[in-house]
Amino acid sequence: MPFFRYKVRDAEGNLVEGQVEAFSAAALASQFQASQTIPISITEVAETQNIDLGKLFNIKRRAKVTLDDLILFCRQMYTLSSSGVPIVRALRGLVETARNPTLGEALGKVVEDLESGMELSGGFSRHPHVFPALLCRMVQVGEVTGKLDEVFIQLAIYFEREKDTINRVKSALRYPSFVLTAIAMAVVFISLFVIPAFEKVFAGAGAQLPLATRILMGLSSFMQNYWYVLLGAFILLVVAIKQALKTERGRYTWDRYKLKIPLVGDIILRSTLVRFSRGFNMSYTAGIPLSQALGFTARAVSNAYVGEKIEAIRNGIERGDTLTRSATQTGMFTPLVLQMLAVGEESGSVDTMLEDVADFYEREVDYDLKNLSSAIEPIMIVIIGGMVLVLALGVFLPMWNLASISR
Repeated sequence: MPFFRYKVRDAEGNLVEGQVEAFSAAALASQFQASQTIPISITEVAETQNIDLGKLFNIKRRAKVTLDDLILFCRQMYTLSSSGVPIVRALRGLVETARNPTLGEALGKVVEDLESGMELSGGFSRHPHVFPALLCRMVQVGEVTGKLDEVFIQLAIYFEREKDTINRVKSALRYPSFVLTAIAMAVVFISLFVIPAFEKVFAGAGAQLPLATRILMGLSSFMQNYWYVLLGAFILLVVAIKQALKTERGRYTWDRYKLKIPLVGDIILRSTLVRFSRGFNMSYTAGIPLSQALGFTARAVSNAYVGEKIEAIRNGIERGDTLTRSATQTGMFTPLVLQMLAVGEESGSVDTMLEDVADFYEREVDYDLKNLSSAIEPIMIVIIGGMVLVLALGVFLPMWNLASISR
């Protein structure tokens, strides 16, 4: 998403300037108006292509703010705010004790913004790479309602659940990733060291080799003679993929197609919908308008494709459609979940139903994760069996033929 530089007047008439990430200038203007802030100017910040090596290395040295850092920060803020410690004093203490230097630096700048008269949510929003948009919006609601401590504990619980879901998915995918990596390393080792040893034996015999053996030896010879070409192509491919994922189009394409990966695509989709349901429920329960809650949640799911679908729900609601009808048009939700949403709308308990939807998807993710290993094991066995078959046909079959001829 692009960044926009803005100038606004707050409710007290003070001029506030800053930079924030948003979908469009119109969307950012609507957010300011909803928070009783008058936008004066909103201009998109052009991306610069000049490369500063000093800044580049400085960025690389910066530690990324993880979910663990946000969880600890929110829990510390809850403890301090509920104890009656002033916000500025609390943030100063957290600056000195922050384990993550990037978070500590951002908090230091937030303290400076607070001392200059800016609101806490406004100070957070000036650091979009540290504080998520959902956190900024929830803090703004806490400032208006006077319940900052409750907001921070809700955010801590939300981030803890999000981290738990991500860790379970990564844990389930660790086994197949390890097996596939081991298979790839075994293929390279056999091609570079094992097959050449057999090639000398076959060359000395002078017999006609089977087609499978000739193909296998041809591939081995190519890898031996042009290994640097393959290594360079692999490195270029990795770099190209990383650069593509940094672009909006590349990230959207990957977020879309990873949901279609066999066995794991459905798990990734359901875990993303868990995050959507919990984030949407938390925002809606805090009193954020339905349309704005969907907009902030679309950016909190960390999936551009699913975020686009959530934006489609938001657009449908703004056109006058119901939540259930707009959700049905996206094709992401099962009929059972759509029925639950419809009942929630009819009974006026959308917040409770969203919590039930999150629990439903979470149970499905747990069930799929438990069965993932048993579903992947047959595939791994087939792959390993295929490798053994290729070796048997390409290497051992000629040896058996030579042994029978020598008799």
